[in-house]
Amino acid sequence: MSRVASGIATATLASPHRAPGRGSTRDPGGVGVACLSSAARRDAPANALRLVPLTLRAANAFVARHHRHAGPTRGMKFALGAQQAERLVGVAIVGRPVARALDDGTTLEVLRLCTTGAPNACSFLYGAAWRATRALGHRRLVSYTLASEPGTSLRAAGWRLVARVPAASWDRPSRPRVDRHEPRERHRWELVL
Repeated sequence: MSRVASGIATATLASPHRAPGRGSTRDPGGVGVACLSSAARRDAPANALRLVPLTLRAANAFVARHHRHAGPTRGMKFALGAQQAERLVGVAIVGRPVARALDDGTTLEVLRLCTTGAPNACSFLYGAAWRATRALGHRRLVSYTLASEPGTSLRAAGWRLVARVPAASWDRPSRPRVDRHEPRERHRWELVL
C-alpha cells in the first residue's frame, strides 16, 4: 500500500475527538505497529479499542496465530488492527474480491477478520474497514462467513446478508486446482453506498 493510501486510511479512521498524532509500539508477537499518540491514549479509557494501520506481514502473523479456519492472505489493499491496552487484539485484511464476478473496480472484500475474542473488536474492525473503503473511493464492501457462524458482528456494524453460497470446489476442468480446505457453505454480506 502506498504512503498516500495509508495516510488517507489513517486520517479517515482517526476518531474526531482524539488527537491525530501517531507514535509507534510493538505488539506482543514482535511485529511493529503504529498507534495513536500518547496524548490520545491518555484521553481514552484503558480498555477502549484503538485503530492502528498494519502491514500485510503483521496482519498475516496475527491471522496465522489466531484465525480458526483460514490462513494468511497473499495480498491486500489495506490492513487495520484493533489495539486494546497497547495489545493487538484483532486485524482486518481488505483486498480485491476473490470472486472474479465481484471484481468490478469499485468493490473490495474483507479477506480476513480475526480477533482474540476482545468484546466488540469484530464490529469495530468491520465498521473501520467500511470507512476506509469509502475513503479510498470504493462503493461496496463484501465479506463471507461460514453458514455455521451467526454473523452477529456484521449485523452490529450494519451489514446485510445478501447471498447463501453453496459449498463448492475451486477445481474446474478449465482451471485445475487443489482444494486446501473442505468446501463449506458460506454467507455473503455486503455494505453498499
